[in-house]
Amino acid sequence: MIEEPYRWVEAIANRREYIETQLAPGSPIAALGYRDGILFLTVGRTRQKLFEIYDRIAMGGIGHPGDIERLRMAAIELASTEGFTRSAADVSLRRLVHYSLSPVMKSAFEQVYGAPYLARMLFAEVGQRPSEDLFLRVEYDGEIATNGATYGQARQDFAVLSGTPQSRELMEAFLKSQHAPDASFEVALNSALDAWSIGHMSLQASDANGLPERAAISKYRQEQLAGRGIEAALLERDASMAIRYRSLSDTELRPLINE
Repeated sequence: MIEEPYRWVEAIANRREYIETQLAPGSPIAALGYRDGILFLTVGRTRQKLFEIYDRIAMGGIGHPGDIERLRMAAIELASTEGFTRSAADVSLRRLVHYSLSPVMKSAFEQVYGAPYLARMLFAEVGQRPSEDLFLRVEYDGEIATNGATYGQARQDFAVLSGTPQSRELMEAFLKSQHAPDASFEVALNSALDAWSIGHMSLQASDANGLPERAAISKYRQEQLAGRGIEAALLERDASMAIRYRSLSDTELRPLINE
């Protein structure tokens, strides 16, 4: 009996290590609030990673495609039910994540005889103005990180997702110094691409301990975009639009990229 708690803790530690290893190669995702909405962006070769959830809410995910799809469908169903029983205006990202998705992911992670979710999720809800944008990152164990101000952190107008904590922290450090909430779409696009490049560079070089030089970022970005496609989507801030979510094609974005 005395050994049982220890075995559970050991099993949880092993499970965490396994999941982190599985998620480590995941291509980073950046979500930036700007003047006219929120831009989601990642770079890849095949699989879709950005999705609409409901009206003002979008999601990006890294991990196992099946688990991402299960969580995406659960989020859509919960939001649709809330919108049907109340109204579309009552659908809240905070309620969706805090009271539904996070508990489900935490429970799956802690039930050591069942399969956990191999997924890391990034949600955003666009507000009427940049100061009202909400970003929530949800980890595989149900932990939630928000862009809201806390005792130890100022409010952020962006959020990022990556395969390792080091990669994510470098992306955040770059955007803290470079991104402004009143930026134009073109500026936000190039900042998001630079942030992705920094995050992806970190995943390839485990000994990276600081932000690379601007020239190195530009060179790496150019090399990666030569063989990969840009996946991007917008959450429009204009409330008069019937559909607030819009996917952006690689071809319409390429002319806006700074060399």
